[in-house]
Amino acid sequence: MAYFLKEGKSNQEVQEADSKVRDTVSSVIKNVEENGDQAVRELSEKFDKWSPESFRLSEQEIQDIVNSVPAQVIEDIKFAQAQIRNFAQKQKDSLQDLEVETLPGVVLGHKNIPVNSVGCYIPGGRYPMVASSHMSVLTAKVAGVKRVIACTPPIKGEIPAATVAAMHLAGADEIYLLGGIQAMAAMAIGTETIESVDMIVGPGNAFVAEAKRQLFGRVGIDLFAGPTETLVIADETADAEMIATDMLGQAEHGPTSPSALITTSETLARETLEEVERQLQTLPTADIASVSWNDYGSVIVVDSIEEAVVEADKLAYEHVEVLTEDPNYFLENMTNFGALFLGKETNVAYGDKVIGTNHTLPTKKAARYTGGLWVGKFLKTCTYQRVTPEASAEIGEYASRLCELEGFMGHKAQADLRVKRYGKDKAKI
Repeated sequence: MAYFLKEGKSNQEVQEADSKVRDTVSSVIKNVEENGDQAVRELSEKFDKWSPESFRLSEQEIQDIVNSVPAQVIEDIKFAQAQIRNFAQKQKDSLQDLEVETLPGVVLGHKNIPVNSVGCYIPGGRYPMVASSHMSVLTAKVAGVKRVIACTPPIKGEIPAATVAAMHLAGADEIYLLGGIQAMAAMAIGTETIESVDMIVGPGNAFVAEAKRQLFGRVGIDLFAGPTETLVIADETADAEMIATDMLGQAEHGPTSPSALITTSETLARETLEEVERQLQTLPTADIASVSWNDYGSVIVVDSIEEAVVEADKLAYEHVEVLTEDPNYFLENMTNFGALFLGKETNVAYGDKVIGTNHTLPTKKAARYTGGLWVGKFLKTCTYQRVTPEASAEIGEYASRLCELEGFMGHKAQADLRVKRYGKDKAKI
């Protein structure tokens, strides 16, 4: 039976924190709705100490910024983008339009149509999230989105040059130096200088995730991707150093980023707890990672690999590393996860930055009902139908009776009209 050696904050504490975030986000969105650019500028000054003449970068400004980035950085960005583009294109190629004759004279089909405009949020704050440019902007462009705009905040009053370069190389049509809730609201609602979009995507902190939740409906979203989550599943073949390294490597994202270990070995669990504390003594980002680990870290000991699957599916975490003798068992049996990292040779950092899979993934148990961001998120699968006169008369008779069964007499009239117009035996109805 599963039991905790270490447990994070209670659900009640988490919900209380979420409530405060909701209130803040709601007031910011209302401000942008009512005051447009003025609100955006005031909020940017308040939160980022940033108030340029224009939040949108001109083509010349973008080119100057790109030219300022070291050649090796540009080469690394291009390498990563090649991997993300290649996998996204393979995913798109797997999606086919469909047209089939289901009955004589009845043709049904669907088309995969790209969303017309998308706003991509590229997180900044303590870390310039260069890779999010590839994951959102580039993936949208592979899907065929015509207009892709991208927002990222300044970092301590400075332009994040590598991020801007990545946005540009990924194909962004408009780039804005704008962050947080105000960026999400401006893209979704629109202002005097920022034309609204049809969909907003990208990861972010709790405030960005909540903004997406509140804006959903007036625009589409990719998914709820808030503070990162990492689960390591390990058996006795794993080692504490790797487990601790991989959990803390994600805990540094922010002070509310949960990390967890599920293991069949209590000995390994206790060794890992000791190893985490040892590594925190020297980790450069320990000021953040230690808070995340202390408040949101957990260790669960289970009796078997089968029970590990059950507990992992309950957590439904964003990232799941599998450090066991048979990692493929979890690929075959787990159902709730954002992305799986199978075996000791890979890790979450590969997926976050370069290997090709997308790093915008579901959090807070959203993995129970959705996967992560991919080209398919930017495509609308829309159906259509064509019917011959003879088939219309045949289908119409069934439709007429079924509409009447439900009391939809206006619907029935639509069907009856076709039977009358196209049917051979007018006496049937």
